[in-house]
Amino acid sequence: MPQPEFGRRAAMALAGATLAMPALSQGRFPNHPIRFYVPWTAGSSSDVQLRSLCEEAQKTLGQPIVLENRPGASGTLHALALASAKPDGYTLGQMHLSVVRRPFLVKQPQWDATTDFTQIMRVCGWMYGVAVKADAPWRNWAEFIAAARAKPGELTFATSGIATTNHLAMEELAEREKVQFTHVPFRGSSEGMTAVLSSTTDCIADSSVWVPQVEAGSMRALCVWTEERVPRLPATPTLKELGYDMVVTSPYGISGPRGMDPEIVATLHAAFKAALDGAPNTAVRGQFDMPKQYLNTADYTRFIAERAVYEKAMVERLGIRLD
Repeated sequence: MPQPEFGRRAAMALAGATLAMPALSQGRFPNHPIRFYVPWTAGSSSDVQLRSLCEEAQKTLGQPIVLENRPGASGTLHALALASAKPDGYTLGQMHLSVVRRPFLVKQPQWDATTDFTQIMRVCGWMYGVAVKADAPWRNWAEFIAAARAKPGELTFATSGIATTNHLAMEELAEREKVQFTHVPFRGSSEGMTAVLSSTTDCIADSSVWVPQVEAGSMRALCVWTEERVPRLPATPTLKELGYDMVVTSPYGISGPRGMDPEIVATLHAAFKAALDGAPNTAVRGQFDMPKQYLNTADYTRFIAERAVYEKAMVERLGIRLD
């Protein structure tokens, strides 16, 4: 029996309403504040840079981005919370190489950086280097290495955590020079700098939070790990100039939980890319000599997959474990 005209119209209206319900329930993205995990202490270079980035991105998004500092576990304390969050775009966090590396350092990994996250974009890298207190007896890197060779294991270096990129770089430098250092990990680079200034640790091997202390005359830089010399430290040699074929910047980015809607990813990418290119964030990166190392979503996803292979091989070569 043919369906009456009004019946067909009612059925079509009902079907249309049903299809529209998800879109209506989701609404425009974003329609409430976004949480952003920063896995370092407040005042660290990455905290300041990401805070600036979020302040600019929220202007485009039209909703606040609320930063939550979760320092600890070598900058990976936030990773499990980020991986297990709802993939709706309202929980984001910093992705960096310690998050990629950690699964290869433990017997029971809690995440896989290549499968448990949605990569949004790569942002920039750190300017790493080694600095000592201004009245320390070592005037340059060669004298520091000579002292380490004369007193195996006695010289100490501070970093922002065990198995961080800067920690592993120092282990590689020690391996190349056939010397021994003693590692003193802290929750963030600011704490490591304080330890050097109080003479409880011999040097800091970390990101550029210590540069203002060098400029003020209370610390002395021994080397930087960038491709070229840093404009604010024109007299400080790079590792390449010191004879090591090493450039260490540990580029980082922004990620969310796996399974995020591509349209939401594109919205976030556009907002953060505009923030990265803007004058305020450019100025902050200049303040910390952080090299811009942008990659789009597809390229950053590929970078993380390729880097995971590299990190696994490096951990196995150095024989570093956390358990």
